[in-house]
Amino acid sequence: MDDHSEFLTISGLAFGPKGHRRWPDALKARIVAETLEDGAKVQDVAERYGLRPNHLSAWRRLARDGKLVLPAPAVEADPVFTPMLVDPIAKPEDRCLPTAAIEIVHLNVVLRLGANTPAQRIAEIARALAT
Repeated sequence: MDDHSEFLTISGLAFGPKGHRRWPDALKARIVAETLEDGAKVQDVAERYGLRPNHLSAWRRLARDGKLVLPAPAVEADPVFTPMLVDPIAKPEDRCLPTAAIEIVHLNVVLRLGANTPAQRIAEIARALAT
């Protein structure tokens, strides 16, 4: 058995009576996640697993529609920081949302977040803006 088939068998891939492969959802999700990495091409990932690119694209549609749950993305080891401007002169009545406590400006977009926005969510937004 070649390395490719051995990996797939170890990963839980099942072969049906007519030689059809049955891909577990967890394995599908890992393969789809590989296509979402920077610089990855569906064609290359499909070839690596012996799939047709259109089959892999169908799995990507399932993930986009929420029918296939992808693994959580790897957390970056180092924090990513984005510049922040604090305006101590702004008055609460000048704001569009009186309950907004945090305002993030990126290019020509202004995000206003409520005072109860969790720090984790603010970090996710800052990380997304930095990429």
